[in-house]
Amino acid sequence: MSSRPLIAVPTYRLERGRVDGWDTGAFGVPDLYVAALQRAGARAALLPSDVDSDAGELLSGFDGLLLIGGGDVEPRRYGAQPHPDVYGIDPERDAFEVALLSAADSAGTPTLAICRGAQVMNVAFGGTLHQHLPDIPSLIAHRGETYGVGTMHEVGVTPLSRLGAAVAASKVRCPSHHHQGIDRLGDGLEPVAHSEDGLVEAIERTQGWMVGVQWHPEEVAAEDEANQSLFDALAQLAADRAAAASGRR
Repeated sequence: MSSRPLIAVPTYRLERGRVDGWDTGAFGVPDLYVAALQRAGARAALLPSDVDSDAGELLSGFDGLLLIGGGDVEPRRYGAQPHPDVYGIDPERDAFEVALLSAADSAGTPTLAICRGAQVMNVAFGGTLHQHLPDIPSLIAHRGETYGVGTMHEVGVTPLSRLGAAVAASKVRCPSHHHQGIDRLGDGLEPVAHSEDGLVEAIERTQGWMVGVQWHPEEVAAEDEANQSLFDALAQLAADRAAAASGRR
């Protein structure tokens, strides 16, 4: 990779009291995401939500986009009433990330969306979500019994997909701790990985390189080549895009 691409990473909003010793709220990103991008040769730029900005103009300063995990998408955004177990709603973050996805889609900006990010991606293009997977008896456990504790399971990857090309494997071992999942697919999206229970575990746009995975590759990427390869693919495509743009100037 000839240069270090710059990847935009929208942040969590941390309420007052989440950071010891701070009297105000904060914005943040778990360091495992940043570490995975840095191993891939990319730089991370952390973006607080800014719904008053022009998303296309803002994103034009970056070579790629990474959406990370977090709280649930506001159910009314996809026409549903909130389930009792919905948590962590942040409508401003939803709006900001949906706008960034639309801008990335229009501009052809390489995009990787993880866990919540994949759900935002599906909703952004008109899809819906299962609000609480434990309500569906046919599904395996996609999170631990204790809040914040995950589980591991395999997903089968669709051959000849962008995801398949990145991970170079037909199955991937996945750290999982989500209670929601993709229901009706958004327009222009394809399912490209499933867990053994049939739940959609990854989606991608039919055009460009925008891939969403329901699991948390950053948690094992340091020792798992297939999961690190998602960040490597994003970084390489972002670097190629930056080089092409530099050549046109």
